[in-house]
Amino acid sequence: MLWSLIKILAFVAAITALTYGGTQLMEVDGGATIDVAGQEFTLSPLEMVFAFVALIVAVWVGLKLLALLVATFKFLNGDETAISRYFDRNRERKGYEALSEGMMALASGEGHLAMTKAARAEKYLQQPQLTNLLTAQAAEMTGDRRKAEETYKKLLIDDKTRFVGVRGIMKQKLSEGDTDLALELAKKAFALKPRHEETQDVLLRLQAEKSDWSGARETLAAKLKSGGLPRDVHKRRDAVLALSEARDVLDEGKTIEAREAAIQANRLSPDLIPAAIMAAQGYIGDGNSRYAARVLTKAWGVQPHPDIAAAYAEIAPDENATERLKRFKALTKTTPNHPETKMLMAELHIAAEDFPEARRAIADLVDQDPSARVLTLMAAIERGEGADDSVVRGWLTRALTAPRGPQWICDNCQNIHAQWRATCDNCGSFDTLSWKTPPTSEVAMPVGTEMLPLIVGQSSTPEVVPAEIVEAEDVTDPPQAVDEEEKK
Repeated sequence: MLWSLIKILAFVAAITALTYGGTQLMEVDGGATIDVAGQEFTLSPLEMVFAFVALIVAVWVGLKLLALLVATFKFLNGDETAISRYFDRNRERKGYEALSEGMMALASGEGHLAMTKAARAEKYLQQPQLTNLLTAQAAEMTGDRRKAEETYKKLLIDDKTRFVGVRGIMKQKLSEGDTDLALELAKKAFALKPRHEETQDVLLRLQAEKSDWSGARETLAAKLKSGGLPRDVHKRRDAVLALSEARDVLDEGKTIEAREAAIQANRLSPDLIPAAIMAAQGYIGDGNSRYAARVLTKAWGVQPHPDIAAAYAEIAPDENATERLKRFKALTKTTPNHPETKMLMAELHIAAEDFPEARRAIADLVDQDPSARVLTLMAAIERGEGADDSVVRGWLTRALTAPRGPQWICDNCQNIHAQWRATCDNCGSFDTLSWKTPPTSEVAMPVGTEMLPLIVGQSSTPEVVPAEIVEAEDVTDPPQAVDEEEKK
């Protein structure tokens, strides 16, 4: 409506300007005399203007006629398409001008104008492979999803534009949240162009979200083959997928296949903590304790983690506290100054009732890194040494408001997870969870970092607060390890 009003006003202004100009020219005195073949022609200023315009038109028409004569001459000499090219040339010029203007409008964010120019270009060019793409993208910009999807479907007809159509509809479904259909479309797009990097990434992410680990590994291999992924990154991500596949196989009750998949994942990426733990558990199940210890020791040397210590304890579940303390020195000797090693040694000494040595193990952490776990250990040490309840409660009170220590945190969105996962629960990113300290302390203590139970073999309940844990068990009389069935 506004555009129509502007055009009407512009037309009225132009007519007014021409009328005013003509009136002024009629009032001007003088003129021009033209002598042609002995005849004189006298022209007024207004007539001179009209004559000049007529001359320009005559020259333009003459050039067009000359071009037509040339095309006719070529046609008579055997060029059967010469005349049709002459008449189509003007249409192509207008069509490509409209297409160019439409692309500029699209780049400028003017979706409606781009759609108008696309329709004009289609009228002159009759090339839907060009104009349909412009129309679809312009429709997306204006929020007309139905129009965009209908146009993308038109692109599916031509082999040259089928990939563009599939990819466009796939992105539509992703924005609508229809991940099931988007996954099928991503597979089709991948089949059409296996080396397309964006399609590889979308397909890999959707397969990971749907727990299609074997399919994701095939996509990852194709990504490596096409050169879109460094080899070391491929090994790490392939290990993550192999580990996830092993977990699914384990849930199905296929224990042997799960062990093999977990061992493969550990070989691909020895520093992947969950893979090392699962591989070690597989070795323990096979009765190969030496290999289990080797896998866990290597993983601990890269990144000490409480779950590694728990798995290391499972190698010999029936040993007493003194024997366990001696055996664990092989695990901790490579990282004696790491906070996790110090807390682990404190727990082991508490289980062995050597409270002074437990205090020395974490003495510097109390001042330098007073996490909730460190302060809870101090409460246990005070209780074991016979301190007053007020002293124990003082440590526990500090523990309730202290930082919780490292957690599984997504590098992409910083979301905190209680357990490691292949994909982030919040943003869906693949292989982005890292074991590190969160920016704030308002997080739950992850399963696997509570005091004593993981090392001495007693099952624990994560929901119990530290004060109740200490009051519920007498650390001066450490519980014995339970059998494997109770821990499961």
